[in-house]
Amino acid sequence: MKSARSVISVFFPLDEQLELVPGMLTPLMHEREVRLGVWMPFGRSVVEMKWFCGIDVSKSQVRRATERAGAEYVTMQTVEAERLAQMPMGLKAPDTPELLSLTVDGAMVSLVGGGWAEVKTMVISEIATNSDSPSDSQKDKEVHSTNHSYFSRMIEAKDYVQEALVETERRGISHSKQVCAVTDGAEWIQNFVSAHRPDAIRILDFYHAAEHLAEVGRKLYGEDSLEFKVWYVQQRHELRHGDPKKVLNELHTMAKQDQLSDSLKSVIEACIHYFESRLTMIQYATFSALGYPVGSGVGEACHKYVIQQRMKQAGMHWAKANVNPMVALRNMACNDRWDEGM
Repeated sequence: MKSARSVISVFFPLDEQLELVPGMLTPLMHEREVRLGVWMPFGRSVVEMKWFCGIDVSKSQVRRATERAGAEYVTMQTVEAERLAQMPMGLKAPDTPELLSLTVDGAMVSLVGGGWAEVKTMVISEIATNSDSPSDSQKDKEVHSTNHSYFSRMIEAKDYVQEALVETERRGISHSKQVCAVTDGAEWIQNFVSAHRPDAIRILDFYHAAEHLAEVGRKLYGEDSLEFKVWYVQQRHELRHGDPKKVLNELHTMAKQDQLSDSLKSVIEACIHYFESRLTMIQYATFSALGYPVGSGVGEACHKYVIQQRMKQAGMHWAKANVNPMVALRNMACNDRWDEGM
């Protein structure tokens, strides 16, 4: 006879902690209802529990079980982050990848009673290119990002720095030979990068930079005009594959035109300041030649995969206290590390 599954090390709260009484779900069935609640709306979880397990549960029961399990996991990670914060950074682990990318951004979640709150999400990925030789600076290398993992919280930026240690240290951000931080340039994100890897190669997400450039063209020529399309294609190509100083020169020339209104000059000058203050972050041709990523597409994708698919469906609103429990479980599930808590 097959031996029973061990429940000694399960992370899900014990029956006593959940105030379960004899006759209710076993720990295994409890785990299953929580897992379903992480992947689909609680009402749908009830249907799937009945179909797969032959067990009747209520929507409120699945919701409470999932929220409690998530709260336990948040507590476990917080304690671990506090422990890591007290430890000196160790030597590089043997299996730490040579090159990692770090992307951080926020996504909004609708709250019960109205209003929205930002959930910050970090994505860490391994980077590989189609060439092992970085010497040919004239050619862009095809960059592949793999083995993504996520850490999300609805929390103040200063607190997010420490909480994220559980994932940055697990992935070896402080030990990898090189880390690329591809972000939108926001100050809180730069502070986050500085705290975890101050020597990271900081790259302004190209699509974010291109949008600033496009805004100038739209204001100057009109969005639907041929002049805008031609100008934008040329300048975008120069920014991506050429010398960003040439793009800045073009913007400076545009700003000096006497016939421009003050409001239009202000738009151009704002773009100039944006690029000049981030000049080291927009060297896209150089970054590509070295095999570094220049776009934060994995960050945008993670919002859809980790947050939106479960938490931003039609009519969904979340109690503030239940956001972090859910995103913590979403991280664990989307990281394919469900057994981490087992």
